[in-house]
Amino acid sequence: MPPLALPEEVEASQPPACVMVFNANDPSGAGGLAGDVTAIASVGAHALPIITGAYARDTAEVFDHFPFDEEAVAEQARAILEDVPVQVIKVGFVGSPENLSAIAEMATDYADIPLVAYMPDLSWWTEVQIDLYLDAFRELLLPQATVLVGNHSTLWRWLLPDWGSDRSPSARDIAKAAHEHGVAYTLVTGIPLPDQFIDNVLATPQAVLGSEKFERFEAVFAGAGDTLSAALAALLASGCDLVEAFTEAVSYLDRCLDAGFRPGMGHILPDRMFWAQPDAEDESDTTSDTSIPNFGLPPHDTQH
Repeated sequence: MPPLALPEEVEASQPPACVMVFNANDPSGAGGLAGDVTAIASVGAHALPIITGAYARDTAEVFDHFPFDEEAVAEQARAILEDVPVQVIKVGFVGSPENLSAIAEMATDYADIPLVAYMPDLSWWTEVQIDLYLDAFRELLLPQATVLVGNHSTLWRWLLPDWGSDRSPSARDIAKAAHEHGVAYTLVTGIPLPDQFIDNVLATPQAVLGSEKFERFEAVFAGAGDTLSAALAALLASGCDLVEAFTEAVSYLDRCLDAGFRPGMGHILPDRMFWAQPDAEDESDTTSDTSIPNFGLPPHDTQH
């Protein structure tokens, strides 16, 4: 059968930028691949998801994680890299030092592709597993990373464990520590400020490139870091310069959190598709319109 012919306008249109994402499956939808794919699509890019394992978790906490074998991770990535041009790579939680090694090796072979590395909070894991993972991330992946993204307290504990000053480390202090391992730019989130504000800062060891201050939400969220780092990667892939991508990604996250929802009994999740929700006026119009017929679905009659 001959291939289906596409309309000329479809063939001539510019395809969306592609972002390869390495992350674990998160059944709660709070973060992981679900968060990556939704955020990337929401800001106009196309996700190429590489599953590295799976969480056992609900919306309140992580109970366990089951990593994929590193060969399975590498085979997924290399198969698509030989087929699709990738503009940016985003690495989230990949579950094991072996997987980090496989991703770092692949990134070395595609060194011209920018890499956004996100370090989540790993406090749910055992201390031994955390240390092994952080050491491998520091030695193997940070030298490949273009931008490192992480919460202020997480990056502080990891990169500056012997910090001895009475003051908290600044974003530039953390960027200096990351730069020692090869990272050019560091995005530090959740820096505490007076009067219930937090700061999000893009920095190098030499300068602060961007700063976005927001009022702290009186709620506990899950998945904010994956959302921000995925949006940043997608905006970079779509052609934004780094400072513009940072500003847009932080603004996007703020709106996702503002529209956040609680699907279960745990934390609030970002609504990454907030723009697709109907307005209150639209909802009232829909509910008051009695002219729309009710197409009820028949019950399942298949017996198993």
